[in-house]
Amino acid sequence: MSYVDEVYQLVVEKNPAQPEFHQAVKEVLESLRVVIEANEEKYRKDALLERLVNPERQLMFRVPWVDDNGQVQVNTGYRVQFNSAIGPYKGGLRLHPSVNIGIIKFLGFEQIFKNSLTGLPIGGGKGGSDFDPKGKSDREVMAFCQSFMTELHKYIGADTDVPAGDIGTGAREIGFMYGQYKRLTGLYEGVLTGKGLTYGGSLARTEATGYGLLYLTEEMLKSNGHDIKGKTIAVSGSGNVAIYAIQKAQQLGGKPVTCSDSTGWVYDPEGIDVALLKEVKEVNRARLTEYAAKRPSAQYHDKKTEGTNQWSVKVDIALPCATQNELNLDDAKKLVENGVLAVCEGANMPTTLEATEYLQEKGVYFVPGKAANAGGVATSALEMSQNSERLSWTFEEVDSKLQQIMINIFHNLDDAAKKYGMEGNYVAGANIAGFLKVAEAMTAQGIV
Repeated sequence: MSYVDEVYQLVVEKNPAQPEFHQAVKEVLESLRVVIEANEEKYRKDALLERLVNPERQLMFRVPWVDDNGQVQVNTGYRVQFNSAIGPYKGGLRLHPSVNIGIIKFLGFEQIFKNSLTGLPIGGGKGGSDFDPKGKSDREVMAFCQSFMTELHKYIGADTDVPAGDIGTGAREIGFMYGQYKRLTGLYEGVLTGKGLTYGGSLARTEATGYGLLYLTEEMLKSNGHDIKGKTIAVSGSGNVAIYAIQKAQQLGGKPVTCSDSTGWVYDPEGIDVALLKEVKEVNRARLTEYAAKRPSAQYHDKKTEGTNQWSVKVDIALPCATQNELNLDDAKKLVENGVLAVCEGANMPTTLEATEYLQEKGVYFVPGKAANAGGVATSALEMSQNSERLSWTFEEVDSKLQQIMINIFHNLDDAAKKYGMEGNYVAGANIAGFLKVAEAMTAQGIV
């Protein structure tokens, strides 16, 4: 049995009931096979892969808090500090009922390579809780965040582990967590990113993941002789990533015609109205039915009653920006039938392995999330730099640095794919480019 297969088998045996983690490891190791086999003797002797797939530290803790009725609620908190070979752990905090240790490990593992691809000195980590902020009052969210940070603060720091936002963790939650961290430690430091602008946050951080996705998509299309101008685009999700992907796509001349939330999706042939979408989702925190009610050109589709989704629409480009495994093989077949040119991931692992392979087989340009959505963490690292320097950069400065980082990421993964005889395979290119830097750092630092 090859070294890759041995390690994957070990991961499955030692981490039962963690399918998302298994999927992430399999996808990465399979695409690294050519590199690993070329260095198998050395990597095996150093147990490099075993160390890579085992987090340096896994934390699970109880989070008790009191709701508005005086009832004590108990959630579980997680932080997986996966790999610090190239810098302090960096990765978001996800607050969603689906969160468990397997989800956090999959996200943390992906984060190692994503962070490496940015070219910035940040390692991989991820955290969160099965707490659901939806439908909770501000006081309940604060009570949870303060309890969560009371435990988490023991393990993080500006040069140790710097968490950020993710699904369910926006500016409100980061603010409550930062206040509690400061209260407990007496330190005013860049321990969290995604902070408000009045207390150390960075301009363009809110827009970063969505904008970065489009900068990379535009560069990838250009490099293959295409232009984003005039292209119709399907976007899933309606959170930060989706909203700002839609906004930037419009600025670049594309026409996004869909968005979605957990209950349904909207098709707007005239193009999504970003101002209205922001009002519905960011101000009113409402469902997309409200968008459709206020926009005559929009058609609302209920996922449960209709059994359809946004991937059934005829578009040139698909940008999955919602959550893991949202685009499956049937969806991929529909997209290909409708002549899709490119699929670029705005979320973490939103495309199933079968769908990814099918899209690649059919010649669709496919860029994985660890490259395409790295703009968020890249700008978080830029926020860390500003905090360390006690400076604030302008929106234009941050946006310009972000654009250059995304362009560099595309060319790094493109070059890596070509070097190992897999031109056009951007999944392999991203994994190889991210892996080589981490592997070299791990080797240089000895058996730790």
